[in-house]
Amino acid sequence: MANILLPPSWRIPESEVAPESAWLNRRELVKALGLGAIGAATLGATGCATAIGGKSPLPKSYDWTFPPAQRNPRYPGGQPPAVEITAEEVAASYNNFYEFTTAKDKVWTLSDSLRVKPWTVEVSGECEKPTTFNFEDLLKLMPLEERVYRFRCVEAWSMVVPWTGFPLKALLDRVVPNSKAKYVRLVSLGDSTMMPGVLTQPWYPWPYHEGLTLEEANHELTLMAVGIYGHALPNQHGAPIRLVTPWKYGYKQLKSIVKIELVAKEPKTFWNTVAGDEYDFWGNVRPDIPHKRWSQATDRVIPTGERVKTPMYNGYAEQIGDMYKKIYAGK
Repeated sequence: MANILLPPSWRIPESEVAPESAWLNRRELVKALGLGAIGAATLGATGCATAIGGKSPLPKSYDWTFPPAQRNPRYPGGQPPAVEITAEEVAASYNNFYEFTTAKDKVWTLSDSLRVKPWTVEVSGECEKPTTFNFEDLLKLMPLEERVYRFRCVEAWSMVVPWTGFPLKALLDRVVPNSKAKYVRLVSLGDSTMMPGVLTQPWYPWPYHEGLTLEEANHELTLMAVGIYGHALPNQHGAPIRLVTPWKYGYKQLKSIVKIELVAKEPKTFWNTVAGDEYDFWGNVRPDIPHKRWSQATDRVIPTGERVKTPMYNGYAEQIGDMYKKIYAGK
C-alpha cells in the first residue's frame, strides 16, 4: 500500500475549490430554504487533520471482524488520472457525516458515540422474501472481497480507497425482487441519542435516505462496504455497513445503513429534497456538467492538493456509461 505523508497543519482554503461568491450564495440558499446554519462553510473545503490532542483518528480495535478478503484486481482504482491509495490516517480524519457534524475534520472525534452492536439491516418492499438480516449473518452469507475505488465528492475533492464488501446485487437476489421493483431506496440510521448532528440540525429531513434504479443497484460496481483498509469500518466511515457507488458523487453513498426497500417509483432523496436544483437524483460524476456554483471539471486530491482533471463518471465510464445514454441525450 502506498504511503502519503501529510504535511503538518495542512489546509487549503475553501475559496480555492469554489469561488467565494459561490460559498456566500450557499448561505443565502440556506436562508431561503429556511434550513438554518447547515454548515455551508464546509462545502468545498479540502483540509484534513490526522490527530487532535495526540489522539489518533484510527480506533485501537474494531467492533466487527471478518475473514481476510482477497483484493479483486478488476477494480484497481479507476482510470487515469492514476493516483496512489490515500493514506489511511488521512481518509479517517476527513469525512462528510452530517449526522455528527458538518466539520469534516471533527467527524472522527464525535462518532465514538455511535454504537453498532447489535445491528440489523431490513430488506423489504417489492420482493418475494423480505428479510431483516443480523449483521453477523451478512458477514457469513455474503461474498466478501476488497476493491480499490476512486472516491469523488460533489465538493470537488477526491481520494482512492480500498473497500471490503459485497455486491448489493448479492443481497437483493436473496429477497427476490418482483416485477414491480424498479428502484431501491436506502435509509441510514438517524438516532439523535447517538448522533449529535441529528439533534442539533432538526431542519434536515432525517434520517438520511438515498435511491438507485434497480439497474444501478444490480450493477457489478455497486458495493455494500463493511470494511476499509483491510479491517471493519470505523464509525466515521459509516460503520458497520455503507453504500459505495464509485461513479457517483459521495452524497449518494450513504452510511450506517439500516433499511433497504425495493420500490416501484423513484424515491425522494435527502439532498435532492433539500436543494433539488443543485443535487439531482442521479448524482453521477459528470465533469462536463458543472454544479450550479462551481465547476466539476477538476478535483483536488486529498491530501496533496494536486488539481487533476476529473474523468467521466469518475473513471468508470467504460463499465456504466451505457446506462445513461438516454438520460443525458443532448447534454
